Amino acid sequence: MEMLRRSSVFAAEVFDRSPTDKELVSQAKALCREYIHSRLNRAGIGWSKPEHAQAGAGGALGEVSSVLLWLGEELEYLRPNVYRNVARQLNITVASESIVSDAFLAVASDIFSTGITWGKVVSLYAVAGALAVDCVRHGHPAMVHTIVDCMGEFVRKSLTVWLKKRGGWVDMTKCVVNTDPSFHSHWLLAAVCAFGHYLKAVVLHLLREK
Repeated sequence: MEMLRRSSVFAAEVFDRSPTDKELVSQAKALCREYIHSRLNRAGIGWSKPEHAQAGAGGALGEVSSVLLWLGEELEYLRPNVYRNVARQLNITVASESIVSDAFLAVASDIFSTGITWGKVVSLYAVAGALAVDCVRHGHPAMVHTIVDCMGEFVRKSLTVWLKKRGGWVDMTKCVVNTDPSFHSHWLLAAVCAFGHYLKAVVLHLLREK
């Protein structure tokens, strides 16, 4: 009986434990690589990511990646002007790692300035994908890794507590399994909120540059 009790405790620790900060950041970066790779492919641009960078194909993280890509594409379809030519909107050069990093983190901070939602998280990944397209098109593919690292840094500093409360990235999959007929309108409202904060971030960044 004691052996069974210990076994059940061990199983609970392994399968029911909350993800660590390190795991959440690592997963955020893997999702970012996958999103950027998909975004570049859709833009007709090739980019080779390491094989180990795939977001857990076939596993829980693979499912999250599929949902993230689907929601991100929907955002880009609804507001194409927001998620294209991001570097030009921000009036930055993509030749400088520090400028790309500072711009991305500034946009991220402003998007989440009034709170965190999955809509805003997806919006940030869409920004990362669009900025990566700009970098590669202008001959700076190495900046893709800078963007991925910035995503990890922002998640580490600003999103890990929120993610832990929801059990990790897998909570995003609830965005597409919800059968409530009002969900679609709820998602659109969340997306519009993300758009508003992103545009605000662009304006603030431009003002700081002048």
